[in-house]
Amino acid sequence: MKTLFRNTIAAAAVAVSASAAFAAEQVTYLFPAPDFLPAFAPFQLAKGKGYFADAGLDVTFQVGKGGADVATQVALGNADLGGGIGDTPIIVRANGLKIKGVALLGGRGLTQLAWRADSGIESPSDLKGKAVGVLSFQDTTYYNLLGVLSSVGLTKNDVDIQAVGPGGIIQLSISGDLHAFSGVPEWIAAVEGAGIEMNQMPVDSVFPAMAQAIIASDETIAEKPELVEGFVNAVLRGIRDINEDPAQAAKDYASFVPQHEGKEAQVEAIMRAYSNLVYPEGENQPLGAFDPERIEAVKQFYLDAGIVRTDVPVEDLYTNEFIK
Repeated sequence: MKTLFRNTIAAAAVAVSASAAFAAEQVTYLFPAPDFLPAFAPFQLAKGKGYFADAGLDVTFQVGKGGADVATQVALGNADLGGGIGDTPIIVRANGLKIKGVALLGGRGLTQLAWRADSGIESPSDLKGKAVGVLSFQDTTYYNLLGVLSSVGLTKNDVDIQAVGPGGIIQLSISGDLHAFSGVPEWIAAVEGAGIEMNQMPVDSVFPAMAQAIIASDETIAEKPELVEGFVNAVLRGIRDINEDPAQAAKDYASFVPQHEGKEAQVEAIMRAYSNLVYPEGENQPLGAFDPERIEAVKQFYLDAGIVRTDVPVEDLYTNEFIK
């Protein structure tokens, strides 16, 4: 009996040891805005459908205080990975934060230029003298708007640009106090949901805007490449789910994110917008990959516009090594 007891204890110890050896690696991902926003649907799908678990990762989502805070926390090692835009490394690496983009979530730009159908605007050249909303004056929506204005010979001084946050953009567009805004598909859907007819154009039709990006520190890339690769490709699986079947992806997403329960139709419309406007692959640019020529063009505009003052080599701003 004693022998049996000892053998049982030994077997249990071996089982615990084996379980620990194969325990999922803990990962902290920091969002720049609330994690229930539809823009982050690929991440929620990756978690809810077990794609992170398949990669051996136990992922915890946290929310930062905007893009600059996310970049800082990732650079300092307080989060393994974080969210930004493709241009985020251009801005923050110039300020000494050693981060890179490790995945670009689409071959098109995230930012859309949208305007009320009754505003008299038909193209960017008609923005002169109009009230145009952006998230903030330290945000990609503002920088992309400057690029749009430059494409038609206008400057920020020709337009009444108002930094009013996402809620302000939606409400002021509905009330008519804003004629147009530089923003994301969800905001357009919210204004249209209030019965306002909107027109829009992708910013990347006139300026090389980029999609959302996953960022990591140089240290994490060097020391935890398997973690980065597993996380990135799990999120890309989420994007492919949306592209292949937006209706089912919306149902799955709503089941994982309580804030969207019962709003599947609205979520599906937003997902279709992302699938059509943001996620398509670029030429010689598979899903997830960065285009160095596009980065160089954006960087040069930001230098010329005084948005950044330090010229960082393009190869220090991104890596495509984790795209499979």
